[in-house]
Amino acid sequence: MKYFVHKSSYIDNGATIGDDTQIWHFSHIMPKAKIGNNCNLGQNIFVADDVIVGDNCKIQNNVSLYKGVIIKNDVFIGPSVVFTNIRNPRAFINRKNEYVTTIIEQGVTIGANATIVCGITIGEYSFIGAGAVVTKSIPPYSFVYGNPAKITGTVSKDLKEKGV
Repeated sequence: MKYFVHKSSYIDNGATIGDDTQIWHFSHIMPKAKIGNNCNLGQNIFVADDVIVGDNCKIQNNVSLYKGVIIKNDVFIGPSVVFTNIRNPRAFINRKNEYVTTIIEQGVTIGANATIVCGITIGEYSFIGAGAVVTKSIPPYSFVYGNPAKITGTVSKDLKEKGV
């Protein structure tokens, strides 16, 4: 094992953690989770079974990645981003067989406090503004913000150019 886990965090047996990854305070990684190389997971991160996090990802504080979330390489997830995995949750109905997959493609940035509704794909290198509520799939290189999130422009891969 060539990764760092803060002593207050818990990694369940069976979880896969890549080299040079850092997992900070009060985080919990479930046994069937897969986290890539060179990732940085801030404090209070939860990664559920069957979640996949690619290489070189940065996940800021207070993010829960529930079953059905797939994150590709080079993704930035800001503080307190919310992911869902059931379209119509009810406390009194067991819907564990209805989890819906959400895919975050390579190079995506998701700003603080955004909400990502399940069952969508966010296209590569897209930029989701802070506080956005994303309810439908987003094409690659899109700049979106608002509630509900709307495409307001395009972004380049390195964000030095912005067509907003």
